[in-house]
Amino acid sequence: MRFTWKMAVVFLVSFLWLSGLHAQEKAETFSPYVDDQGRISLPKDYRAKWTYLGSWAVPMKKAPGQGFHDVFTQPESVEAYKKTGKFPDGTVLVKEIRKIDAGKMTTGQAYWAGDIASWFVMIKDGKGRFKNNPNWGNGWGWALFNAKDPNKNVSTNFQTDCIGCHIPAKNTDWVYIQGYPTLK
Repeated sequence: MRFTWKMAVVFLVSFLWLSGLHAQEKAETFSPYVDDQGRISLPKDYRAKWTYLGSWAVPMKKAPGQGFHDVFTQPESVEAYKKTGKFPDGTVLVKEIRKIDAGKMTTGQAYWAGDIASWFVMIKDGKGRFKNNPNWGNGWGWALFNAKDPNKNVSTNFQTDCIGCHIPAKNTDWVYIQGYPTLK
């Protein structure tokens, strides 16, 4: 059988098509919340379908992240962490930050979580997939979404926008594990 230019074109087109499918499959397999450029999106179903890890309260008005912090992840990530002590590749942590509301109740002064102020999202990347994206590093993808526009990651660089708050948690893979009783 002779190899013709038509066969070469068919082969090349098939190869490029399959390569594109492989790249798309690779990105989708890693996380449905990350596109092929490493742009992170806010999961929509975390509160209803994911596991609640724990809460933090940052009461000081001038503090970064002031409010109630409720943290969620996928159930399979919790199970893997309990077995290995590490978050598996693709784990997504969503920290929902809510404003603090307060008022007098029959029990006295009370405080509760108010409207959402922002979301902080981390996605475990043990393979360093997005080396040229400034929101990826130290084994994680980092994102911050404000309530006024939850479709836009306002973090421009994890080193200037995110990691500063996580330095005390460096020895626990940048995550404040002590606040998550669900992982014990």
